[in-house]
Amino acid sequence: MAWLAAAVLAPALLGAPQPLPPVPSAAQVAWQQMEKNAFVHFGPNTFTSAEWGTGREDPAVFNPTAFDARQWVRTFKEAGFKGVIITAKHHDGFCLWPSSQSTHTIAKSPWRNGGGDVLRDLSDACREAGLRFGVYLSPWDRNHPAYGTTQYNQVFAAMLEEVLGHYGPVFEVWFDGANGEGPNGKKQVYDWPLFIGTVRRLQPDAVIFSDAGPDVRWVGNERGEGGPTSWSLIERARYVPGTDLSAELTAGFRDGPDWVPPECDVSIRPGWFHRSSEDVKVKSAHVLADLYEHSVGRNCQLLLNVPPDARGLIAAPDQNALAGMHRILSDVYGHNLLQSDRSAAKPTADAAAVTDGKLDTYWSPPNSVSTGALVVTVQTTVTFNRIVLQEPIQLGQRIASFRIEAWTNGAWTSIADGTTVGYKRILSVPLTSSDRIRVTVLDARGTPLLAEVGAYRADPVS
Repeated sequence: MAWLAAAVLAPALLGAPQPLPPVPSAAQVAWQQMEKNAFVHFGPNTFTSAEWGTGREDPAVFNPTAFDARQWVRTFKEAGFKGVIITAKHHDGFCLWPSSQSTHTIAKSPWRNGGGDVLRDLSDACREAGLRFGVYLSPWDRNHPAYGTTQYNQVFAAMLEEVLGHYGPVFEVWFDGANGEGPNGKKQVYDWPLFIGTVRRLQPDAVIFSDAGPDVRWVGNERGEGGPTSWSLIERARYVPGTDLSAELTAGFRDGPDWVPPECDVSIRPGWFHRSSEDVKVKSAHVLADLYEHSVGRNCQLLLNVPPDARGLIAAPDQNALAGMHRILSDVYGHNLLQSDRSAAKPTADAAAVTDGKLDTYWSPPNSVSTGALVVTVQTTVTFNRIVLQEPIQLGQRIASFRIEAWTNGAWTSIADGTTVGYKRILSVPLTSSDRIRVTVLDARGTPLLAEVGAYRADPVS
């Protein structure tokens, strides 16, 4: 059983704090709770071994021999992913659906005699399996003859109409910030208000990703790592897609007026598209588990790219790594060692708030102060090397500095210090045995709130 020292607590149900702006939308909260999603880079580059296609590829190169979107989705679901985002159109302009707006599409390929539709197969497979479906569309188009003219903005908006209007609910629309020359040697001035307005009209519950949001921002690197300080708050007006302000995007701003949480995109392989030569370079299960701790565990979402091979299947090395990652994360984070045992006793309302597995119950200090401490005590000594903290982000992100201590050898011993918490903060701490953990909030943007406190043990990598 776990309980909290009553001397330092105020019941969470009395005098509940008001939301502290900015606060996330319901769609942003749901997105953050997904934690990790699969990214799928697939297209002509899969068959040419290019990272960025030229737009001059013959559509005949696209011809997977054993395409099976259900195999992808089954692999991702078994690995604990909640959604899948597919590169519906990469920079080469090749469309994975039979678009009426381009001649550089799947309809011109020999696959299924030109009658295939990757988006249809994948969206159907996601719906059947209970995973959410998302799309990446690069505004850059190295093939389309209208690119670099005002007409192209209408072309791209029409492509959005096709993708967002015919494949069911979409949870995320991913806009790449790359902007290079088209076949006429010109660059495009993108009409972002038109593109964003089209998404809002067709998929009002989808979050939109780009460097500038408006709903989800790039973390500032492609390593899959958030920063040790990670605010969901930025000043959105400072950025446009393609902005090179990576450090700002990583940390965010304590006083930012807009809620735009970071997403960590990274590939399971050295490249974004599949190459058989990289089969021996697939990230290991332990590396993938570390990426989870350094992305989701730093107030971000993990978007892990797992590219299908030329058969149209997720290759065995990737499957094995994903399965191993899932086993590790389940073994480590499957049970909070501080979890209340209701069969033994009924904890008080405030004690239950941080060990009940619910993000809508929380602890707060008395008198609306910006600092405070709580002590979680367990009846039996537990041994741990991970601490997890979570804020109820629906009420805003508040904590700016904290300390974690454990009661050892008759005294409080500091085991970790940190800055932000947000949706989830995972801290690697020395292997510690204790029956008491103290969390002290040293600084906050208003009254600090904690929804969850957890202790876990990860086995050392052999």
